[in-house]
Amino acid sequence: MQFSESWLRQYVNPSLDSDALGHAMTMVGLEVEEQHSVAPAFTKIVIAQILSAEQHPDADRLRVCKVDAGTGQELQIVCGAPNARAGIKIPCAMVGAELPASEAGGKPFMIKVGKLRGVESQGMLCSGRELGLGDDHEGILELPADAPVGKDIREYLDLDDQIFVIKLTPNKADCLSLMGMAREVSAITGAALCVPKWTPPSVSIDDKRKVTVESKELCGRFAGRVIRGVNPQAKTPEWIAQRLTRAGQRSISALVDLSNYVILEMGQPIHVFDIDKLNGDITVRWAKAGETLELLNGQTVTLQGPDSAGKLQDAGVVADQNGSVALAGIMGGNHCAVSDDTKNIYVEAAYWLPSAIQGRARRFNFSTDAAHRFERGVDPQNTVHCLEYLSALIIEICGGQAGPVDDQVLNVPERKPVKMRLARAEKVIGIPLTNEIVADVFKRLGFEFKQEGDAFIVNPPSYRFDIEIEEDLIEEVARMYGFENIPDQLPVASLKMSAKAEAKRGIHLIRQRLALQGYQEAVNFSFTDLESEKRLTGATEKDIIAVLNPIASQYGVMRSTLWGGLLGNLKANLNRGAGRVRLFETGRVFKRDINAQEEAGKVAGFYQPQKIGGLVYGSSFPEQWASPTRAVDFFDVKGDLERVLDPLLFVTEAAQHPALHPGRSAQVFLKSEKNTIAIGWVGEFHPGLQQAYELPQAPVLFELDLDPIRELGLPVPEELSKFPAVQRDLALVVKQSVPAQTLLDAMSASKQNFVRKIELFDEFKPKAGSSSMAENEKSLAFRVTLLNPQETLQDPQIDAVMAALLSAVEKKCAARLR
Repeated sequence: MQFSESWLRQYVNPSLDSDALGHAMTMVGLEVEEQHSVAPAFTKIVIAQILSAEQHPDADRLRVCKVDAGTGQELQIVCGAPNARAGIKIPCAMVGAELPASEAGGKPFMIKVGKLRGVESQGMLCSGRELGLGDDHEGILELPADAPVGKDIREYLDLDDQIFVIKLTPNKADCLSLMGMAREVSAITGAALCVPKWTPPSVSIDDKRKVTVESKELCGRFAGRVIRGVNPQAKTPEWIAQRLTRAGQRSISALVDLSNYVILEMGQPIHVFDIDKLNGDITVRWAKAGETLELLNGQTVTLQGPDSAGKLQDAGVVADQNGSVALAGIMGGNHCAVSDDTKNIYVEAAYWLPSAIQGRARRFNFSTDAAHRFERGVDPQNTVHCLEYLSALIIEICGGQAGPVDDQVLNVPERKPVKMRLARAEKVIGIPLTNEIVADVFKRLGFEFKQEGDAFIVNPPSYRFDIEIEEDLIEEVARMYGFENIPDQLPVASLKMSAKAEAKRGIHLIRQRLALQGYQEAVNFSFTDLESEKRLTGATEKDIIAVLNPIASQYGVMRSTLWGGLLGNLKANLNRGAGRVRLFETGRVFKRDINAQEEAGKVAGFYQPQKIGGLVYGSSFPEQWASPTRAVDFFDVKGDLERVLDPLLFVTEAAQHPALHPGRSAQVFLKSEKNTIAIGWVGEFHPGLQQAYELPQAPVLFELDLDPIRELGLPVPEELSKFPAVQRDLALVVKQSVPAQTLLDAMSASKQNFVRKIELFDEFKPKAGSSSMAENEKSLAFRVTLLNPQETLQDPQIDAVMAALLSAVEKKCAARLR
């Protein structure tokens, strides 16, 4: 938002200088991004009148001018401007004047007496560009005929007037106008607000144009009127043209300039149509598929209609019987634009719903002042008021006869009361407040309110779209109280060195142990693509959590496993020539859980457990001379996990997972004295998925629940035995389908005294016809370690324990002694 200080002070004139005013606006959230004078600094440039202009004797393009600069004597100045002629008044730089620094490569340009082609020149006649008033340097700047000769040009043109460029946040749509800024400054400073005064035009003709609004979701209010007999070639008043220029607008024609002026002053975009170019009645509707429209900027756009589901894809339009004539709330069409031949016009002011405008202009790769305002919100109660205001200006400057206003109110948003509690405001802002302070703030802002004890019930004005919840009102109190008046108080917190949980292993220790095994840590997005999620989990789409607004198509769903990201890391490493990759990641995964309650790690309907996952690819060891190279396998990774999770005891049980090789995968269980719980999976990548991911070799993957493997329990000290341990071997024959873990579990379940450890140390499968065992049998040899801390074990005690262990496996596993 750009405007001149003098324009603002016409409506509110606080007793603050320019710098203090800019600071006050910044401190309430209206950040002054830039503040500068209308023209850069220069000296000794006055208004002068050319008395005569003669051809230079030795140059075709130069003229020798006699100039009256109010000094009492004529000056002779040589000028090359094509418009230099007798009678006009122009800016004249006297001898000793300094022109703006930008005109001389960063250095001030001093005017001296000199000679041009042998003729003395006692000054310089200046163009607008040489004064820093624009880029026009085709000729000298011509001033009005009543400009007083000899007066300083800075004073006459008010070139010390300050230009403010305000950086507004999207919620401050009410400040996208001079009246909006004036309301804010009045509230900040307490200065009186002066509203522009004007007389609505009298209705002198009965002409109306029928308007049909087809969609209330597009247009909430539509007002328009016919004005006949206008003079489009009337000159825009100098004061309006000057205000537009200082607001960054270019003066075009009276009708266009006046509509732009009302937009800047009141914040309501209004469009003027040449009514003679409109064919029949006007319709406000959504665009039809394939409809084309040539806009005022010369761009021709092709519009889109609803999609197959009936969802609207494109912008709304204002149309006549032949088709669209304007993009609703964005830009008018070239077909019905006003021109120098225009005689009759239709003036339209509307309230377009922000949801119907947002993002539409960007689809066509441009932005307009109208779209910028409508997509943030325009006051729907001000529509007819602004239409009457523009009509009055048009009739005053361009003449004409006005018809009645046709106003259709269809879908104006209802402003609901908002409640603010005083105690809540004190807590959020962090300062003591009283009812009087808050009431004064709301009065200065022009809010209607009532008090109910220490609560305020506020009815937001129609132009304040940003007041919807309690925190919005608290923000208004903080702004008007003054952010710089809120004391800086550092938070006070007691620092305490907490001891590490003795029964819980830190995540950093687990990560360190994995790093010591040669793994490198990866950090991936919590999002993944839908196809990868289906492949790795076997989940259906209803079980997958979709992202409502994904940052990219490949991040459209929330991950329920860490493997997707790790496989992506593997592909990236292989593409860069890596042959041996060992990766791990810790992080949350996301799953649906209709029974989940809002507690740690859970949100209603979703479960977000922490996992630790890993991937191993390539050879089991780096290439070396001492041992042959072999591919990593299931048991290599299982050994890594045993070292990482020590002293926890875990077991694996063959099971199938959608992402793992059916015969080379297992579920991981954590064993304790109380129970056995499933904590994850380990196994070789599925051959089908290996082909889909285009991997030369199948990696080995694992994924475990993080919380269970962090629970170590309190350590229990145990006295070292003074007596020797005893070892006995037990060779058993079982069916080949019986896992060794089943035998270990059976022996452990018998809970024999003195047994400290049972380990499998040998497996034997006979060849056909070469053994006393059947082809479907195998021999498993276990080493049992026994110890009595009180005395040396005797053979009868040892034999009794071994007999009991043998009896347990004979009953539960159908084993026999080899």
